[in-house]
Amino acid sequence: MYSASTQIRVRYAETDQMSYVYYGNYAMYYEVGRVEALRQLGFEYKRLEEQGVMMPVHDLECKYLAPAKYDELLTVKVIIKELPKVRMIFEYEVNNEQGDLVNTGKTTLVFINMETNRPCRAPDELTEVLKSYFS
Repeated sequence: MYSASTQIRVRYAETDQMSYVYYGNYAMYYEVGRVEALRQLGFEYKRLEEQGVMMPVHDLECKYLAPAKYDELLTVKVIIKELPKVRMIFEYEVNNEQGDLVNTGKTTLVFINMETNRPCRAPDELTEVLKSYFS
């Protein structure tokens, strides 16, 4: 299993009238977490595109447990529980500054060959970087 965390400060534009994070913004927080988790591994998302592979989101699950609020520093923890094959599953835990769990989520992304627009296997470079976390 691999996990990584990154922090995001809630901006005013991301909140509703109650100063709570607007529900649609959690998908963006998940994306920031995914990109940064891969970067912490030494693998950048843009390298996938340079190799002719894209990773669209296939499905998204999101559970709201408590409101996150304007100007809070959130920690987005990303968990990868299995090596990717044709798809890659990311799980998320979002905690506020007090350490309270405010949101959980899960996304499944699919590897797509940009030339054929068909599913393909995860690039070897990515699976090699992740292998040491799955013994």
